[in-house]
Amino acid sequence: MTQTAELFRALHHGGTPLILPNAWDPVSARLIAEAGFPAVATSSGAVARVLGYDDGQLTPPATMFSAVAKIVRAVDVPVTADMEAGYGLPAKEFAERLLETGAVGCNLEDSLDGGLVDVAKQADYLAEVRAAAGAELVINARVDTFVRPVDDPVAEAVRRGREYRRAGVDCVYPILAPVYQLAEVVEGVGGPINAHASPGGPTPSELAAVGATRISYGTSVHAYLMTKLQELLPTLG
Repeated sequence: MTQTAELFRALHHGGTPLILPNAWDPVSARLIAEAGFPAVATSSGAVARVLGYDDGQLTPPATMFSAVAKIVRAVDVPVTADMEAGYGLPAKEFAERLLETGAVGCNLEDSLDGGLVDVAKQADYLAEVRAAAGAELVINARVDTFVRPVDDPVAEAVRRGREYRRAGVDCVYPILAPVYQLAEVVEGVGGPINAHASPGGPTPSELAAVGATRISYGTSVHAYLMTKLQELLPTLG
């Protein structure tokens, strides 16, 4: 699996950004792979809703790990799993259980119960995940300063991003950072930066222009399709 992880890690350093429309089940994952995307990322929010839970660490860990394993088995490309804040699991257990699914990457966010986790505590957790997983996991550290009350979200994103990079993560994800502020985060943090795109929102080309090297869609594709389903259903009766 280390070889697959290294392949996925290399995609963060190519000449063009790694684009990841997020999947929520084996069918959506297969469609993404068949469309030619070189890897599949899951969306924790979309997966949770498909499983009958709300977003926000409400999915039982075993249920989420099982869902990730099914997605991994469905495709022949690397899979990285959005695992919220780790579901309260100790870092070593988290890493071991995720690796058992066959995933080669994870997204871990730094907010919990509506607020930001202490940066030193989060950096320690990320370092412990890295130590437990070695090179077998590509770690994407989500920074939530643009979705939580923060006086200076750019400065705090840079501070957190630098700490997480020192902890050994592969990529930093300042989720929902506006395009006009993302360039400052890119310059301040250094290394691969994940940006958030959405149907009707910032485009991959706009995000790439300010330095994003990985672009993911989070729950937005699933939400878009659910809106289309809502529009369709009244026409079926």
